[in-house]
Amino acid sequence: MWILKVIMCIFNGVIFMAGGAAVLLGILVEMNSKYLRTVLNQIKDSPPALAQVGNVGYLLIAVGAVLAIIGFLGCCGALCESKCMLLTFFVIILIVFLAEVVAAVIILLFQSTAQKLLEDIRQKAAQSIKSSYGEDKRFTTAWNETMNLMKCCGCNDYKDFTESPFVKNNSQYPNSCCHGKPAKCTSGEAKTARVTGCFDALVKLIKDNSSWLAGVAICIVAIEVCAMIVAILLYKN
Repeated sequence: MWILKVIMCIFNGVIFMAGGAAVLLGILVEMNSKYLRTVLNQIKDSPPALAQVGNVGYLLIAVGAVLAIIGFLGCCGALCESKCMLLTFFVIILIVFLAEVVAAVIILLFQSTAQKLLEDIRQKAAQSIKSSYGEDKRFTTAWNETMNLMKCCGCNDYKDFTESPFVKNNSQYPNSCCHGKPAKCTSGEAKTARVTGCFDALVKLIKDNSSWLAGVAICIVAIEVCAMIVAILLYKN
């Protein structure tokens, strides 16, 4: 019983700290998400679900709060030998686990649909650059911040800016399309620089870190399963 209590406290201590970290990360994301919301609001006829990307900070805060509550219930339930807390802990973990399984199945079944949706978003984002970049100050600043952060150019490449108000009024392309060159950036220089589009840069970033994401997901599932088993053992005793 003593060993089970120690294991339970370790598991839930990790869960509680992860929840706190998620809350802090959510607060930081929310404080710096104004540029992302500006870009998303300028994408015309975008799917309603896309607008929710701007609320990822709130999502992280909510998830972190749930994890913190789970960790608290697990630790207190084990230390105080409270069957009510242990049962509540088990039910919450089980619901979260089932939701993760359902989400994984949905992602696998609708991969082709998701790809079509992403391609549609790519086209509409590129169109929003052509219509608003250089004319809408907030939108222009948002894209500049995004391109500087990710070292990319436009949604697809420099061609997204060809018909934009910025190029028409200044006869030049954003400096990000020429590796931050301070002087005027012409179409020829942008073409030679071959800076990656932001959409492809984001996809590459996700792929490069996919092994880490998969590892974290597997660890989370393993912790959840172990926590449920220990909670049941403590509850029965």
